[in-house]
Formats: sequence, C-alpha cells, structure tokens
Amino acid sequence: MKLLEILNHIHPLSQEAAQKILGYSTEIRLSKGHILLEADKTETSIYFIKKGMVRAFAPKEEKDITFWFGKEGSPIVSMKSYVANLPGYECVELLEDCELYEIKNKDLQQLFLEDISIANWGRKFAEILLVQTEERLISKLFKSAKERYLELLKDNPDFVQRIQLGYIASYLGITQVSLSRIRAEIK
Repeated sequence: MKLLEILNHIHPLSQEAAQKILGYSTEIRLSKGHILLEADKTETSIYFIKKGMVRAFAPKEEKDITFWFGKEGSPIVSMKSYVANLPGYECVELLEDCELYEIKNKDLQQLFLEDISIANWGRKFAEILLVQTEERLISKLFKSAKERYLELLKDNPDFVQRIQLGYIASYLGITQVSLSRIRAEIK
C-alpha cells in the first residue's frame, strides 16, 4: 500500500501538502520478531504499514497482554509519545517481515505549524485513533469473548491465518483453551 493512499484514507490532503509529508518519510524493512516500539521509551517516529502484520502489547511479568493488531494501511504510533513526548506503555512486535513508512515526530510537528491543512490532517489522525481505542474498550466491557471473536472474524477475516491463536486469545482476554472452545462452537 502506498503512503499517499494511507494518508488520504485518514483525511484527504492537497497534492502540495501530501508532497511535504512524503518528503519527510522513509521506507524501511524489518524482520519478523523485531520490537519496533518499546514500553517506557519515548518514541521519536510514527509508522505506517506498507506490508505486514504487527501486534501491540503491554509487557507483564507472567504474560504479555495483546491489545491491538495492525496490518497494511495501519498507523503504528505511541500516542503518549506523539501527543505529550512522554514514554509510552506499549511494545509493538512485528508478526511478519514488514515494510514500513517512517516519519519523525519532530518533522510532522513542524509541518503542523507550517501548514494548516497538514495540521487538520493530524487532528483527524488523532481523532480516528481515539475512536478506535474507544470502540475496543467498549467492546471489551460489553461484549462476550465469543461476540468479540465473531466481530474480529467479520472485520478482519485474514487475522486467523496471519496471527498466532495465543495472541488472538490474549487480545480477546481469554485463554487459548477458551478460544478453541469458541472456535469449535462456531464451526
């Protein structure tokens, strides 16, 4: 997926504004298993997935808790670092070899100051991420694990082929045994 497509999907940009952002982007390739973002570290970049799959998790002593998956077109950002320039709480691990677009936060913040249309794009970007976070929270609070699994299958049917079931179980807040029961029930 091209960066221009991803940016315009978030909020349409003029060709001039888009070129400014593209001028500050770098394409990188990283291998499966790489930890892209680290908990308790202030992240200096945001990323957009050109190709590949990632998971965000909170590291815990007994077992990591997965709370988000990203695939082609998804942004990867520590919102705490992006908004407040403070250390984030999440880790992001590459579940596949990935091709990513990287933009430094400082460059994007400077573009926000220089171009109102880019600043509006940045506002829309943050709003979309806020709504997605709210939807995940409400789903976790008010839907059963089976309902959340069915929703995951409906919205992202490719996840079951691309993500280890243990990570999906963690995302749903259940054990892998419970996930197996739900999967057997659905068949």
